[in-house]
Amino acid sequence: MKLLDIAEVAKRSGMPASTLRFYEEKGLVESLGRRGLRRIFGSDVLERLSLIALGRMAGFSLDEIGGMFGGGGRPQIDRAMLSGKADELDRTIGRMAALRDGLRHAAACPAPSHMECPTFRRLLTVASAHPERVESVMVRGRRRRAHAKGMA
Repeated sequence: MKLLDIAEVAKRSGMPASTLRFYEEKGLVESLGRRGLRRIFGSDVLERLSLIALGRMAGFSLDEIGGMFGGGGRPQIDRAMLSGKADELDRTIGRMAALRDGLRHAAACPAPSHMECPTFRRLLTVASAHPERVESVMVRGRRRRAHAKGMA
């Protein structure tokens, strides 16, 4: 196994040395020792850092990610937990798509002011009280516009 000092790991992983030290404090990675004042890691730390980065991108907490590493440092990932996170991402994607659609609607709306647009007003009301329901407001707005076009 090739040994890498913290500067080389930082360069290859794209993570600052401070993040690597923090991950070591949290028990997510382990240095093999020191060469002078620099921490030394095995080259397998790069794969582990990639797994951590993937987990962070998916929205897992560092504690959740830490729990995914079993004995010997090999990942032991609960498939039900992955499925639950995928469902959560689907909901987030739905909310973000609705927000995108709302912004596009606001940009193209013929109303003289956004505040005069009924769809935009509904979006504001729901966003302030129930951000998780923004998606349903945008879906209703699309249905109304489609229905109105069909009546014309």
